[in-house]
Amino acid sequence: MSANAEFSSDGAAKRRGRTAAFLVPSLADWVFVSILAWLFFGAAGATSLLVDGDTGWHIRTGEHILATGEFPRQDLFSFTMEGEQWFAWEWLADVLFAAIHQVVGLKGIALLGGVVIAATAAALLRYMLWLRVNVLLAVFGLMMACAASTVHWLARPHMFTWGFFLATIWLLESDRRRPSWRVYLLVPLVIVWTNTHGAFVALLLTLGVYTVGGTLEQIWALRADPSRTAKWTVPPVLRRYSLLLLLCAAATLVNPYTYELHRHIFHYLQSDFILQHVQEFQSPDFRGESMTVYEAALVLSILACGWMLRRREIVHPLLILAWAHASLVSVRHMPLFMIVAVPLLAREITFWFEEQARAGNPWFKGLSDLADDYGGKSKTVSEARPAWASWLAVGATVAMAMLLQVRDGERLWTAEFPEARFPKLACDTFGDQLQGRRVLTMDQWGDYLIYRFHPSVKVFIDGRSDFYAPSIRDEYVGLLNSHWGWQRVLEKHDFDAALVPVDWSLASALKLDPGWRLAYDDGFALLFEKREVFRASHVGLEKWHAN
Repeated sequence: MSANAEFSSDGAAKRRGRTAAFLVPSLADWVFVSILAWLFFGAAGATSLLVDGDTGWHIRTGEHILATGEFPRQDLFSFTMEGEQWFAWEWLADVLFAAIHQVVGLKGIALLGGVVIAATAAALLRYMLWLRVNVLLAVFGLMMACAASTVHWLARPHMFTWGFFLATIWLLESDRRRPSWRVYLLVPLVIVWTNTHGAFVALLLTLGVYTVGGTLEQIWALRADPSRTAKWTVPPVLRRYSLLLLLCAAATLVNPYTYELHRHIFHYLQSDFILQHVQEFQSPDFRGESMTVYEAALVLSILACGWMLRRREIVHPLLILAWAHASLVSVRHMPLFMIVAVPLLAREITFWFEEQARAGNPWFKGLSDLADDYGGKSKTVSEARPAWASWLAVGATVAMAMLLQVRDGERLWTAEFPEARFPKLACDTFGDQLQGRRVLTMDQWGDYLIYRFHPSVKVFIDGRSDFYAPSIRDEYVGLLNSHWGWQRVLEKHDFDAALVPVDWSLASALKLDPGWRLAYDDGFALLFEKREVFRASHVGLEKWHAN
């Protein structure tokens, strides 16, 4: 055989090998498929992503924007704040939700939520492998991050924030290794983020940490350099990241409400009502399995800051401490803390493993070799290819969409707001009687009424806790607890119906009040109507008795 023939044969064999490796699913691909399957094959099925009623008003807001071509500037949903200024500050996510809902309904919203969550988890694993974390530690760290965040796995606009935040960290870390123009992708990223979810502030805060920490690192290195001159120079990272921070801050003004959005978010985060009554804005309650995982990550990552400082790293300890503080103040920041802390903690443990391997320990030598094969120096073609090129992830998404469509109606595959949390049966039975009336209900059920009956039903209050006036919120809390003035509040707002949970103390008070009559009771939701306007139709009563 000639040399040219041998060369041609070797080249063809290498191409076949690269093609085969490209087609082999990566570890991140399997993570995507596993989490997507867990979300939809779990005990709650597709409804697990729809347990928050806010999704309902997000859909209706997006439909309003699509129908009118205008961004709402006044309230659309309540009679208590009708005509008041309101910002649809997550309009881009709302429009996406509405567009999908118009085509395939809630099953499409649930699938979108599952895909976004699974893709974020797969990207987090890729990021840890990019950091050259031992593959076993990367998988274990991913399990920790997922376990601590599952309570937040909901089809709401906040799910996009996790991916945006991870992209921010990854771009900045890449730029620290090798400065590149790619870090300026943060500017268009923050524009999209600003119009999708209000947590875009996280990008500015994180970039600020990298600016301060990177500046201190360069000053420390300059002072430790024996060949340095006495002349002071501005650290390059300070010039570079200060400009980037200024550009990103300016880019956040690219939204329909410009600076008014920032003012609104500032007041929102300072609201005493939200901090006291909205659970996701409160400090974490260190009970439950997920909180145990979070607590372990919190303690270990803070301890790891000491190891980093010994290497004169300042950015990473500052980043961990900043987001540790944020997560301790508000539990909704816990997933962001895990995205920051878990990869850095796993990297520190990987360094320790490698030190033990260099010392001759055979166990740690094997673990280091495994890390080199799958996540580090010898990265496989399948792991190196772009995430969008995963045929397995695309195939799993298509298969899940087909299952949601074909098996619609079965318990696991029916994507709807769960009956265990929302008054679906009551609305199915008496929905016609609720329309056009002033109905008292809880905030989450207000979201559900918006989804089911907007625009024919205006609510007293709903899940937009950033919007309602303090007086309305105080009246709602008073009704929730059957405060002594509850009858005055009902008269003030001229309620003629009340749809309340059976465990509300107000339900007992209404049963005893001669001015109200119990029209419906399914053991979960109670419907009361004023006696003088009681209009329960025979059809409605027949439906109730049939159920």
